[in-house]
Amino acid sequence: MRLVLGPMEGVLDHLMREILTDINDYDLCVTEFVRVSDQLLPDRSFYKLCPELLTGSKTKSGTPVHLQLLGQRPEWMAENAYKAYQLGAAGIDLNFGCPARLVNKSKGGAVLLKEPELMYQIIKACREAVPSEVPVTAKIRLGWEDPDDCFEIVSAVESAGANELTVHARTKEGGYRADQIRWDYLAKIRQHTKMPLIANGEIWNFEGGQRCIESTGIDSLMVCRGAFNVPNLGNVVKHNQVVMPWTEVVTLLLKYSEYEMKGDKDFTTRTASNSGLLICASNTQRQKSCSTTSAPLTRPRLSWNIFRPTIKS
Repeated sequence: MRLVLGPMEGVLDHLMREILTDINDYDLCVTEFVRVSDQLLPDRSFYKLCPELLTGSKTKSGTPVHLQLLGQRPEWMAENAYKAYQLGAAGIDLNFGCPARLVNKSKGGAVLLKEPELMYQIIKACREAVPSEVPVTAKIRLGWEDPDDCFEIVSAVESAGANELTVHARTKEGGYRADQIRWDYLAKIRQHTKMPLIANGEIWNFEGGQRCIESTGIDSLMVCRGAFNVPNLGNVVKHNQVVMPWTEVVTLLLKYSEYEMKGDKDFTTRTASNSGLLICASNTQRQKSCSTTSAPLTRPRLSWNIFRPTIKS
């Protein structure tokens, strides 16, 4: 199994990536998105969200980091993809899956699923802008509201030259509702394309990961929200490790806070958000509501909203 720690805007900053990749056997992680509009961004915009550019595009534990871009104009996406490469990006991921209303309103993220031709132009421009040895990948949902749209979307992604595709197995309108997950479409997509695929959505424990692999035939998985419910979810899913006890989660919380106090200018908002997630995880563990049984893990949505409801993946 290959396992990826997915991007979560407003949550999975470089400090959290450092902590989670240190305690888990992730094969890759992806940054929060760098928003591209109509300009070539300054170096600081890339370094802010991906300081790993300065360390070989790897976390301190050695996990590779790919930088994600989000935007709608092919020429500027390509210019910024090349800029990211110049700064040391080991891979460029393109966000076509973010369901956030404000992002979609500004023609970014999942709203582009309505325009496969524009997606094609963006991916093709980025692929041509960087050397062939630098992977250009994409992350999508099954469509805006009709999952049958996924086949046209996947064809556009593949024909544009993407090296790999992550598919969140819901439509944009499906949000994050468990009853909207459609792993069956991932199995159909696998038959539809020769492009390497990563399956994403509703992978909360070891059994869930195994069911996803069996249902889809895809052995590369991405976890996102669950990594904050169970901080060692990577090892739970990949190696059937026992769920981390709440006492260890508290230790991680203290470690994160210590990192923040060493100089992150967003200490207040970032710590409120991420500490809230870890506190929720610790409470979940104390209540013994998380397990490696076949039942989905308890989602800490209410606790997330108490702190900062910004998780998007």
